[in-house]
Amino acid sequence: MAFNEKLADRIRESLVDIPKVEEKQMFGGVCFMVNGKMCIGVVKDEMMCRIDPILNESALEKTGCRPMDFTGKPMRGYFFIDESGMKTKEAFEYWISLCLEFNLRSKAAKKKVKK
Repeated sequence: MAFNEKLADRIRESLVDIPKVEEKQMFGGVCFMVNGKMCIGVVKDEMMCRIDPILNESALEKTGCRPMDFTGKPMRGYFFIDESGMKTKEAFEYWISLCLEFNLRSKAAKKKVKK
């Protein structure tokens, strides 16, 4: 499945000075892991953001924001932002900064034990 490479490049540029960034193919798109934790991604033409779940309600009031719901059930703290929600540099940087701020406090997913 294809994803928006221009959006991925835009995210790469915003993370260029951030240490410990790793790209992983995920969700049919790309995910940018920061400090070993899921942080920001691109799925199709949308940016996937992992932010503080406390901000759920205020995030949903923002233009272009909707809950991430791969399983049919919204995941708290995970959102998709469409093009209308990140048209301006200011709007784009707003989401990037929320993701990076939460990344500092979030816990990494538990590693699966290979058998």
